[in-house]
Parts: sequence; structure tokens; C-alpha cells
Amino acid sequence: MMGSVLILTDETDITAGRVAAELAVRGVPLVRLDPADFPTRLSMSAEISTGATWSGALTDLAGGRTAVDLASISAVYYRRPTQFRLPDGMNRAEQTFAYGEARRGFGGVLGALDSARWVNGRVAAAHAEYKPLQLATASRVGLTVPSTLITSEPDRAYKWAKQQNGPIIYKPLSGIWHADDNQVRVIYTNSVDDLDSLLDPSLGYTAHLFQRQVPKEHEARAIVVGQQVFTVAIEAATPRGRGDWRSDYDHLSYRVVTLPDHVTTKLVALHRELGLVFGAVDLIRRPDGEWVFLETNQSGEWDWLAGETGIPVAAALADVLTGKAPA
Repeated sequence: MMGSVLILTDETDITAGRVAAELAVRGVPLVRLDPADFPTRLSMSAEISTGATWSGALTDLAGGRTAVDLASISAVYYRRPTQFRLPDGMNRAEQTFAYGEARRGFGGVLGALDSARWVNGRVAAAHAEYKPLQLATASRVGLTVPSTLITSEPDRAYKWAKQQNGPIIYKPLSGIWHADDNQVRVIYTNSVDDLDSLLDPSLGYTAHLFQRQVPKEHEARAIVVGQQVFTVAIEAATPRGRGDWRSDYDHLSYRVVTLPDHVTTKLVALHRELGLVFGAVDLIRRPDGEWVFLETNQSGEWDWLAGETGIPVAAALADVLTGKAPA
């Protein structure tokens, strides 16, 4: 009997919906839920004894029905789950304790489903969020990476930038979305036009990532799924988009491209080293034809690229989740 695929993501995730639709067409049993529903909408009971694995079920509190039998799960698509929503009326200390217990109990049981195929495993995904690790691993497998400095020292930043003899960029280490006084700010990749600004003492307040700007013919996103790589060139028509294409989606164009075999092989090796089955890789193609690795996102977006170009990422993910293709 075919096992169930458990999709863990928030209810608005269109990208996961594309994979769910592909699995449904194939007749694969699937359950989609967000761990945020525990414990207010979803309950859990699981047990284990010597020589056994965890067994039990997640139950929908609204209908009193079993949402998923843990023993039936053959694969987990871990996409974009959100934080647990705890019951009202708890004080801060109670919330902190309850959240920690939910993370280690509910999350721990799901994470212990070792026989299931995970895309991606939670521990590997969390580990791979660190850009310094990505760059070091990419360099080790032979990918070209930009000259990079991570520092909290203004003098070091200034001296390093002077030594580059070319344009410098700043990019945030923790992604582009940041909370600021109950608002969400977006921090894109930015050029450092005034090197003297690097001497500002406030630079010492935290770590900063600087890179020598890579000359661009165009950028690309390569979607790695197991041993397959689907690559789409992203061409920006405005100066803002050429600085960071995420800042100007209205003026982008797309086309499917084929990477050189040695680059594809190294991208697959990178994700294998990071313990990832899936990754959305950002690349730059230089005018001389060389491909430069920027970063990979273990839960990166690809749905809009599939819509624009038809790349079969959903089918590739479904193949991995059902064991039809190797991870």
C-alpha cells in the first residue's frame, strides 16, 4: 500500500500547492497541515517501546477525526511551516515553556520519523541557512564564489574594500525581510558607493557581509531536486532590477538555460554536502561565461518560474517524495 506524503507548510503556500496537485493527480495519499495548528486545532498522541518506532496519530480537534496516522507517513515535504499558536490566557513564562515543549514534543516526534523521505530534513535545512557555511561548502566542491568579507570591524571593512579595486556590495545575512516597529522592511542587495561610510562606528554593532560585485551578463535561479537541476536565466531591464532582481519583478524576463555539466555536477555535490535534497540557487553568469555561486535557499521559491517557463519542478519533487527518483 502506498504511504502518505505529509506536507508541512502554511495555508497560503502556493508553491506547495503545486506539488500537492502533482501528487493528487498521481493518486498519492497526502495530508497538508501547518504545525502552527498545534495545539489549538490539532492534537497529537504518540508512543514508543523497545524495538519499535514512534506510532500514533495527529487528530483534527474540530472534527475529531484522525488527520494523519504517523505510521502511514512515507515522505515529508517540509516547506514553510509557521510558529505554534498557543491557547489564549497564558502569561509570558507559560507561553515560553509551552512553546519549548511543543517544539521538542510535537516537532520532535515528526522529526524522528526516520524511515520517511524528507525534503528537506529539518536539521540540515536549519544548518544550511548560514551563508558562511554555504560559501565555504561551495568553494570546497569547486564552485566559483565572490570575494567576501564578514566583519564587525569598520577599519577592516574599509581596508578590505580598498583592496578589491572594484565595486562593493552589502547584503543581509538573514534574508531580505526584517521586522521594524511592527512593520516589515525589505533590505535588498545594495552597492557601497561611499567607502568612507564603512568607517562608521555603528558597523561594529553586528556582523555584516560585503562582497566584491560580480560583473553580470545576467542572473539565474537553478532549482536543484535530488540529482536534477532546472535553470532559468533572469534578465532585468532596469538599473534597480540589475542590482537585485527581487526588487523589480515587473521588469524581468525569463528563459530556460542549460548549465555546463561541471557546474551542474558541483551544484548537486553542494546540496549533497549540505544534506539538502532541494535548493533554489542564485547564480550570476559573468560576461566571460563563468558561473558564480551566490547562495542557495533550502525553501526557496520556484512556482512563478514554473509558470513562466514550464520547468517540471513539481514533477521532480513528486518523484523524490514517492521514491521514483533518488534524493
